[in-house]
Amino acid sequence: MSKSIDPKKRPMPKQEPFERIKNFEEVALGYTPELAREEASRCLSCKKPLCIDGCPVGIDIPRFIQYVADGDFSGGIRKLKEKNALPAVCGRVCPQEDQCEKVCILGKKNEPVAIGRLERFLADWEAASGAIEKPDIAPPKKKRVAVVGSGPAGITVASDLALLGYEVAMFEALHEAGGVLTYGIPEFRLPKAIVKREVEYVRSLGVKLYLDFIVGKTRTVDNLLEEFDAIFIGAGAGLPWFMEIPGENLNGVYSANEYLTRCNLMKGFRFPAYNTPLKRASHVAVFGGGNVAMDSARTALRLGADEVHIVYRRSRSEMPARIEEIENAEEEGVIFDYLTLPIRLIGDEQGWLTEMECLRMELGEPDESGRRRPVPIKGSEFRMKVDAAVCAIGNSPNPLIPMTTPGLDIGKKGNIEADEATGKTSREGIWAGGDVVTGAATVISAMGAGRKAAKSIHETLCK
Repeated sequence: MSKSIDPKKRPMPKQEPFERIKNFEEVALGYTPELAREEASRCLSCKKPLCIDGCPVGIDIPRFIQYVADGDFSGGIRKLKEKNALPAVCGRVCPQEDQCEKVCILGKKNEPVAIGRLERFLADWEAASGAIEKPDIAPPKKKRVAVVGSGPAGITVASDLALLGYEVAMFEALHEAGGVLTYGIPEFRLPKAIVKREVEYVRSLGVKLYLDFIVGKTRTVDNLLEEFDAIFIGAGAGLPWFMEIPGENLNGVYSANEYLTRCNLMKGFRFPAYNTPLKRASHVAVFGGGNVAMDSARTALRLGADEVHIVYRRSRSEMPARIEEIENAEEEGVIFDYLTLPIRLIGDEQGWLTEMECLRMELGEPDESGRRRPVPIKGSEFRMKVDAAVCAIGNSPNPLIPMTTPGLDIGKKGNIEADEATGKTSREGIWAGGDVVTGAATVISAMGAGRKAAKSIHETLCK
């Protein structure tokens, strides 16, 4: 007789909205062991599990979930870490609803299994137990690999190759490792202690980490090739886009990169304990509809803003942000101005932002992205009071490495061109992956690219 399956996921315990907007502590509190086992018992253990194909790094999802259901949490984390070096991170920030959970068979008629929440549970259980296991490391090889960038792609390449016995050195431009995990994602969504824990795990595999090392200035890629047998470039996408509208040079206008980096990496939210001033604005507008826009808006609330608006030129259904993040922002009081386009920023005589002018939009035919194209409504201009604006509409790779690496093929948006299956670039001995190739994308997609590149580097160096 088949077991009765609960049609709904176990809810994730979290801070109440009126409490969490007063602090930068993590919003989601995680499953208890009892909740985790109950949720894991919903898995159908499919004979042909589509969820594995939906995972960019190929985690054996039904197997690790079965371990949870059985109460064997050490077996579950061991299975998980066979393919994922960052389970505590991925369990928190990856868009499972568009990947593994999207193709969960249970989700066809009911809610899918909460795969991400179970992944997070196992990672947090392991950390709390203090019994962190390391896989066996292959005998040392005589080949050396340099990894540029310590974000998700770089960490994955470094850990995979270290386990295969290579001597790996990871070079980070900033004063803390973790890339976008450290400077981009707020504390309330991804505590930095977790990022540090994951980075230390990779270092424990023998990876050497060099901070404040700007490849392209401190040393070039070609300089590193004199010392290393292979180079992987995972430098991310740190060059922000602006809307190119009048007034973007006014005081109080930020790129999301600057706004979040000041707050996350440089601890601006703890000023004056940390000497990183960040304007405490009363009326904040955030341009964009992705996760970075949600992060910026929710950060502004916690910094004491009276009113925070997400200004987005399409409707809610076209927003690329995770549904969970949109819902969290709504619960916390962020105001969503849909079908609205900023066209001008207005300042006072001292050069400080005071207002913005916008246009109302309506949706037309679908564009190349498949979303309906926003079309301006003639004569619908209006003004809003704002004293800070954050532009969160996207990023490109920093041009420093392409400019200092002759012969590296570069795409129209400044991205390094690399083979999707292997990460190989136009230069022999150089691989690339993650946001520096694709532009800003997800943590897990960058990890998937890192895994493919590590496999290709290994195959090449073994010849």
